[in-house]
Amino acid sequence: QVQPVESGGGLVQPGGSLRLSCAASGFTLDDYNIGWFRQYPGKEREGVSCITTSDDTTHYRDSVKGRFTISRDNAKNTLYLQMNSLKPEDTAIYYCAASYGYRCSLRPYEYAYWGQGTQVTVSS
Repeated sequence: QVQPVESGGGLVQPGGSLRLSCAASGFTLDDYNIGWFRQYPGKEREGVSCITTSDDTTHYRDSVKGRFTISRDNAKNTLYLQMNSLKPEDTAIYYCAASYGYRCSLRPYEYAYWGQGTQVTVSS
């Protein structure tokens, strides 16, 4: 069973940093494109960042460019989202998702396998 498992969320002050982890349970991370998404209460999920397995091409939504970095550690079968200079508007539930495809995308409907999410709260 393909099951991404997120961890690393929490409460952080504005300007602070968090590193989210996405562990691969039941599958090899390197076989899939992986995306990070977030969801605000009452809103649809939005793509934050993704990485294409074939060539490690990455994509970011404009609002996180220069602040967030996606990376993978194949030896640990884990993917990360380093989040720096966090803002209150980054507060959301963050999800890791896996998909097949030529390229990763920031469109949630292209992902078949989803984790349970981890809460990130940016507040003073």
